[in-house]
Amino acid sequence: MTTIEHKLQQVRDRIAAACLACGRTPESVRLLAVSKTFAAPALREAHAAGQSAFGENYVQEGLAKIEALADLRAGLEWHCIGPLQSNKTRPVAEQFDWVHSVDRLKIAQRLSEQRPPGLAPLQLCLQVNVDGGANKSGVAPADALALAQQVSQLPNIRLRGLMAIPEPAEGFEAQRALFERAAQLYEKLRAAGLALDTLSLGMSADLEAAIAAGSTMVRVGTAIFGGRAYAADPAA
Repeated sequence: MTTIEHKLQQVRDRIAAACLACGRTPESVRLLAVSKTFAAPALREAHAAGQSAFGENYVQEGLAKIEALADLRAGLEWHCIGPLQSNKTRPVAEQFDWVHSVDRLKIAQRLSEQRPPGLAPLQLCLQVNVDGGANKSGVAPADALALAQQVSQLPNIRLRGLMAIPEPAEGFEAQRALFERAAQLYEKLRAAGLALDTLSLGMSADLEAAIAAGSTMVRVGTAIFGGRAYAADPAA
């Protein structure tokens, strides 16, 4: 068993244990492998170990890996999870399958307009700033319903749910309390008639608390690939 294969299995075991602890099935939580700064061979290794969904924070880096792994394209799902500027929406609309970081109507409109007609709808999550961090991306919770209603009407995209990155918190209960803010907002939007099915919450250090709060997708990088290798060429 390779190192990445072993670490993937450890993360899957953590997800299964977290689900068992709160009465959920492991199948109710998807694992998104966050692969920023790691080269294409590491993703190829993870794919060989059964991982198909990969999250990229930086558009150019992600595009380089999509090209490098073009032979696996039919079996891969590419998620753009970092802040998205309006001048980067076209390649994302053309090459990625999901975007987790939509926090403005303008971004959603551009993705909708730029999604090629021959492709399946682009899957979107709204990023919500659940703890009010002044320097953080995300729509304010009070504005989320109105934005979601507008985005859900756009063609060529499908609004799937919410994503949040709360500030780090010490301890399981403190972590869960932050995630529950996003979960409560998610349920509010569903109660308003929006057909949402995805709550993208939790990373390597806090995935158990996120799952307890209701996360349906955890974004895990370090626990799979190791510490970030920022000096490496991510497209190699």
